[in-house]
Amino acid sequence: MEFEISFSELKMLSPGDHILVDIREKSAFEYGHIDGAVNIPYQDLFDGDLPEDKKIVVYCKAGIKGMDAVYELREEGFEAYNLKGGYSGWLNEKMTDRNITEQVELSLRKKFKKSIWCKFTKAINEYELVQPGDKIAVCISGGKDSMLMAKLFQELKRHDKFPFEVVFLVMDPGYSPENRRVIEQNAASMSIPVTIFESDIFENVFNIEKNPCYICARMRRGFLYSKAKELGCNKIALGHHFDDVIETILMGMLYGGQVQTMMPKLHSTNFEGMELIRPMYLVREAEIKHWRDYNDLHFIQCACKFTDTCTTCDPDGRTVSKRMEVKNLIAEMKKINPQVEKNIFRSVENVNLSTIIAYKQHGEVHNFLDTYDD
Repeated sequence: MEFEISFSELKMLSPGDHILVDIREKSAFEYGHIDGAVNIPYQDLFDGDLPEDKKIVVYCKAGIKGMDAVYELREEGFEAYNLKGGYSGWLNEKMTDRNITEQVELSLRKKFKKSIWCKFTKAINEYELVQPGDKIAVCISGGKDSMLMAKLFQELKRHDKFPFEVVFLVMDPGYSPENRRVIEQNAASMSIPVTIFESDIFENVFNIEKNPCYICARMRRGFLYSKAKELGCNKIALGHHFDDVIETILMGMLYGGQVQTMMPKLHSTNFEGMELIRPMYLVREAEIKHWRDYNDLHFIQCACKFTDTCTTCDPDGRTVSKRMEVKNLIAEMKKINPQVEKNIFRSVENVNLSTIIAYKQHGEVHNFLDTYDD
């Protein structure tokens, strides 16, 4: 296609002759980007100071929006080119025939032993997440959290302190071919033997206007439970981490008018005998990112087939998710009080029922007036 360049052609360009511009949103860029790129979201391209004396090479998620940007830039007089395949294409090329198993595993045993491995085993022991005889479906979405969880479970198996089984389960809800390849290549490069099965969830939620991401997540969990049970598993493991937990606490208070948290384990209400566990419960997201970058790993951010970034990860002011708002709020509070994250977490461990006006338990409402005169 006219005005497109390949990755090999990009490598041949002199650093001083061009600028590489990632036109995805800030959250996508921070999640992962091509080395040397600067982030100027699509809608801000003409608000910045793009150099007129250099080639402008832009890329988006898969190369579609990038071409639109190139045509607009050329109309303004810039010598612009689109990186063929976008970020997803670059990921696929980078991951091809790569084996970093030994490096990744060594990093968990040494550099990240205290910050990740010990937090992982602490959650397993403290919340009794893994028992002898368990068969656990480790659910992999393709992102940094679930891929790290898979490696941690492999390390746990290596210690062999008690017998349990794992299945590394990937559900394809309708991934684009590019995303599917990235997941498969990442798993292969880290020696994770994944079991992949298909569903049509993305197609089913495409035309849903209200809360499509929530419905998609619920459907995906149901499919995972069903497949895991079919494979003889009694548990599914999800990659939610410490930051997910404290964000959920604040979201419930600020937007739901309730005090609740994301539990470390849950019995399934729809699949008898099945349980959900969250072994990354105490692991900080910053450490997961550090592990990812230390090992030069690159994962998909949003698996959605239809958008570059779905509304759950898009920081644009009009569509910003409640979770992103809370994440930003916690970051601001941390500047004033470095202990704020720990305090939010401890708040649901130190609930004093004597100072609660009302609470629910097993669907029944209890009020402080019930026992006030006792």
